Amino acid sequence: MLFLIGFGLTVAGGVMIILYLNLIPAGLSWTSYLFYIISQTECQLFVLGLVLMLIGLPKLLRRLK
Repeated sequence: MLFLIGFGLTVAGGVMIILYLNLIPAGLSWTSYLFYIISQTECQLFVLGLVLMLIGLPKLLRRLK
């Protein structure tokens, strides 16, 4: 269950990171882009989702055996 929640958060955060890539043609540099996405809460969901997936993966693998 924890793995699926993490997966959902990772997808939501990853989609927002991809959407914010549209700011680069508008004149934003790569460093400004990175600082911008780090400050956005919805992009932080990507990292939180990865952490939850890493925590839930061993439990999921034990359950599948």
